[in-house]
Amino acid sequence: MSRAGSYRYLVFNKPYGVLSSFTDPDGRQTLADYIQVPSVYSAGRLDRDSEGLLLLTSDPSLFHRITDPRYKMWKEYWVQVEWIPSEDALTSLRRGVLVKGKMTRQADVILMAEPKLWPRTVPIRVRKHIPTAWLRIRIQEGMNRQIRRMTAAIGYPTLRIVRIGIGPIRLGDLQPGEWRELTNKEVAELPAIYPTSASE
Repeated sequence: MSRAGSYRYLVFNKPYGVLSSFTDPDGRQTLADYIQVPSVYSAGRLDRDSEGLLLLTSDPSLFHRITDPRYKMWKEYWVQVEWIPSEDALTSLRRGVLVKGKMTRQADVILMAEPKLWPRTVPIRVRKHIPTAWLRIRIQEGMNRQIRRMTAAIGYPTLRIVRIGIGPIRLGDLQPGEWRELTNKEVAELPAIYPTSASE
């Protein structure tokens, strides 16, 4: 089963500094600088200073399933932070932290080895005497600048964020600014994971 014949489904590796929209009154870089496919829109967003996987689709049903927090969709990020988080700090992230007066949902958080990534167009700030660490963080919600606020809440400022997964869709070896169509198999997997009705 595939709906790829009637709708378009794209995976894009959003570079640092690019907005997750097709227009900007201030003339900043947008998706239109990289993608010339009509009638697709980003399903979920990435901050301008975040990088990685962005899904675009013309399918309004899938758009709703990806953006509605009731569907509890997993999103996976590789996150570089200042300092080396303690086990207590990681436990706090896993249980949920207070962000703008609201507790975040439970998250899946582990320390990871430094990943092999492309150089960022604007290098991160490096302070010679402060070590950094990489975390793999998986969350099921999408509050504004949530990852940055979560790590700041436990005292570990975020330096870099790269989203590598949304549900079953992975960034893979796409380079910044590159995009591809979802395969029929990937499209078919999405409705199985995000059914047509969601419980509160």
